[in-house]
Amino acid sequence: MSLVAEERKQKILHMLENQGKVRVSELAEQLDVSTETIRRHLDDLEHQQKLKKVYGGAVRNETHNELPHYERESLHIEEKKSIGQAAADQVDDHDTIVIDEGSTPLQMIPYLKGKKNLTIMTSSIPALNRLMEYTKRRELEARVIFIGGEVSVDHLRTSGPIAEKMMEDFYVNKAFIATDGVDIDHGITSFDPNKALFTRKLIEQSGKSYIMADSSKIGTRTYVKMSTLEDVYAVVSDVPAPEEWAANLQRMETQWISS
Repeated sequence: MSLVAEERKQKILHMLENQGKVRVSELAEQLDVSTETIRRHLDDLEHQQKLKKVYGGAVRNETHNELPHYERESLHIEEKKSIGQAAADQVDDHDTIVIDEGSTPLQMIPYLKGKKNLTIMTSSIPALNRLMEYTKRRELEARVIFIGGEVSVDHLRTSGPIAEKMMEDFYVNKAFIATDGVDIDHGITSFDPNKALFTRKLIEQSGKSYIMADSSKIGTRTYVKMSTLEDVYAVVSDVPAPEEWAANLQRMETQWISS
């Protein structure tokens, strides 16, 4: 016998608390209702600020601010590794690239091993440390350039006017960029205005910009716009693009790379 609506919602919240993320298809099967019913329940719970809807399901609504780097690094780690590998596959020998701060771009660095004559710029302190380690061990043939600026001790990155000014003097083949939200109507968004302004500069100075976003970011909008999807070359994600986005992505000439 199926549960009444409020009981189902409480069951969804309990599963979310234990798992951190739930999927519409799995909830529909376990609660013996249609996916449309589950989506309505998720809409209601999101309106009550008890969860955050994402592509294919929902995640815990833990914060309205960006988590510190050390907390973000442990979330969705397997998805981020697969995205990192797919992003690294886009890098060719002799490329000049930017690796943005963030836990997802950081995961592409191990997959750059063996590539030759790269120039890599980064505003991420963890990425800088990892790149120096690999180049010192001669596992990566690269010149590494750190983008200076105001340091965020929580997010282990630089940003602000100094970093933006430095990027004005460089052009790169490809930029690999982190985001807090990807939405077909509202574009690429961030929690941090300084991060958003710096990201715009990265996109301006790159031949191709790749947005790296796991499934929890797809269909999500935060409150600072970084760019439109039309401004970027591709989105790299662990899930396919939502079917209803296909026509707009084609019109925007924005590629979608699934890891």
